[in-house]
Amino acid sequence: MYTLRSYQQEAVNSTLQYFRKQRHPAVIVLPTGAGKSLVIAELAKIAKGRVLVLAHVKELVEQNHLKYESYGLLAGIYSAGLKQKDYAQKVIFGSIQSVAKAADTFFRDFTLLVIDECHRVSMESDSQYAKVIKQLKLNNPRICILGLTATPYRLGHGWIYNYALRGEIKTQELRFFKHCIYELPLEYMIQNRFLTPPVKVDIPVTSYDFSELTEAGKAYTMAQLEEVLQRQRRLTPLIIKNIIDITERDQRQGVMIFSATVKHAQEIMEHLPAGQARLVIGTTELSERDQIVDDFKQKSFKYLVNVSVLTTGFDAAHVDVIAILRPTESISLYQQIIGRGLRLENGKRDCLVLDYTGMGHSIFSPEIGEKKPVSESVPVQITCPECGFVNDFWGILDETGNVLEHYGRKCRGGKVNPHSYEFTPCGYRFRFKICPHCDAENDITARDCSTCGSVLIDPDVKLKEAKLSKNAHVLTPDSIEMLERVDKKGTPYLQIKYYDYDANFVTEIHYLNSQTSLKKFNINFLRSHLRKPELKLNLHTVDEVVKIQPLLRMPAFVIARKQGKFWKITEKIFSDEL
Repeated sequence: MYTLRSYQQEAVNSTLQYFRKQRHPAVIVLPTGAGKSLVIAELAKIAKGRVLVLAHVKELVEQNHLKYESYGLLAGIYSAGLKQKDYAQKVIFGSIQSVAKAADTFFRDFTLLVIDECHRVSMESDSQYAKVIKQLKLNNPRICILGLTATPYRLGHGWIYNYALRGEIKTQELRFFKHCIYELPLEYMIQNRFLTPPVKVDIPVTSYDFSELTEAGKAYTMAQLEEVLQRQRRLTPLIIKNIIDITERDQRQGVMIFSATVKHAQEIMEHLPAGQARLVIGTTELSERDQIVDDFKQKSFKYLVNVSVLTTGFDAAHVDVIAILRPTESISLYQQIIGRGLRLENGKRDCLVLDYTGMGHSIFSPEIGEKKPVSESVPVQITCPECGFVNDFWGILDETGNVLEHYGRKCRGGKVNPHSYEFTPCGYRFRFKICPHCDAENDITARDCSTCGSVLIDPDVKLKEAKLSKNAHVLTPDSIEMLERVDKKGTPYLQIKYYDYDANFVTEIHYLNSQTSLKKFNINFLRSHLRKPELKLNLHTVDEVVKIQPLLRMPAFVIARKQGKFWKITEKIFSDEL
C-alpha cells in the first residue's frame, strides 16, 4: 500500500473536481518520475464504475497494474504481449494494440478511461485510440476520459490540449483533449528531492553541428540527418571517448546514450568498451529487448545505446549519466530524455547530463510552442499589459539578464470559469497589422482579416512586386542612424537613415512638435520598431527618441518609391511578417 504525495493527491482531487462539472477529455501533466502510476491507481480505486487504463507498451501496462494491485486490490490485464486477456474485473489494464482488437462485449459498463502517455492520441478517426474511444462512447456517451503525460507538446503537431490550468491558450486548433487540469514542473520535483538533481556538464570536446537542420524552420528527414552525421563522423570517436572518460573518472554506474539514427548508433557501439555496451533499436525483438533492459538494470553492462525507443516506459533507477547525441527541437522531449536518469536510488547523488548536440536547451525551460526565431533567443517571461498574464515567449536577453526583445505576438492568457471551465481569452496583441477596411487588429502574418474577411496585403507579394518594379527600390538595412535636424523655420525633426552593406541609404523624417505629429510617429514608426512593443513611452522630443535607439529593432527590408526627384520610404517589412 502506498501513501500519495501531496501533489499526487492534488492531481486526483483536480480530476474529481473537473469530471463533476465537465465531460470533455482532460490531461494531467506530470514529469518523468512523478509517479503517474500511483495517481492512476488511486483514481481506479475510488472510481464508482468500471475503469479501463490504456498504455502503448506492455512495460507501462505491467507497471500500472502492479501499482494498483499494491493496494491489495485485484485488476485484469488485457495485453497480448503479457499473454493475458481478462474481461470481467472492475479495473482493466490494457495495451491499446490488443484492446483495439477486442470484441464489442469488452467495452460495456466503463465509466472512466485513463490513457497513459496520452500525447500519442491523435485526431485521426482511423487510429486505434479513436476506434476504442468510439466503442466506449457507444456504450456510455458520458464516459470520463483522462490522459496523463510528461510531454504535452509534440513536434509537427504542437500542444495536445487547448487550455492550460493557469488560464492560458495553448492552441486554438482542434484537439482531442480540451483542458489540462493539473501540471507539475520538473523543477518542483527536484527542489523537493523527489528526483535526483541533474548536473549539466560543460563538454570539453566538440559537439555535433545540427544547425543546418534545426534552424531551417522546417522538419528534417532521417536521410538529411544521416548526411549531416556522415560529414561529421570524425567527431563520434572523440565524443564517445569523452563519455567513457567522464564515466570512469566519476565511477558512474549506468550510462544511457541517445543516438540520432540506427547507423549512428551502430557507429557509437564500435567505440564503446567490448562487453560493456548493448544496443536497442525499433526493430529489436521484444524478447531480446526485455533481456537487454533486464541485464542493464542488473548492472551486467554499463552503456545502453538506443534510438528513440527508451524515452517512455523505461525505469532503471541506477542511471546516472545521460548522453545526448541526437538533435531535438522539443524542450519537452529533451526533458523527458533527461528524466530517464533522475529516479532516486541509494547512493546516487546526481545525474550527469552530457549534451553533444550544441542546441543549448535548458533542463528547466518551458516549452514555448514555436520554433526559435533566431539562434540566440531564449525563453523569456512577458507580462500582458492588459490582463497581467505572464507569457512564455522567445526573446533576447542582455548581459545582465534583462529582456531586450521578445517575439510574442498575442497574449495567451484568459479567464477560466471555475464552474463551467469555459475559457475567455484576453485577446491583447503585442504585434499586429490593421485591416485598411475595418481597422481590426490582425496577426502580422494574417492574409485575411479575421473580422471582415478582406484580403490583407501579403508582405512576401509586396516585396516581390517592389523588386520587379522600376519605380521602387528595396534596401536590406545593415544599420540605422538617427539624427536631430532643424528645418528652415528652426523646427527640430527626426531624420532616420537606413544603410545597407554598401553604405547606400534611404531616409525618412518625423516631426514631434504637436500632439498630431506625435500620434502619427507612434502609429507609423514606434509601434512596429519597438523591440518590446508593449512598452509605453512618453516621448515628446527628438532627443528623447534618439536616446531610446537601443530599444528599437531594424526592419528586414525597406521599400522606397520614386516620387518626383526623390525616393520616399513607403513600406518597411520586418522578418516576423514573412
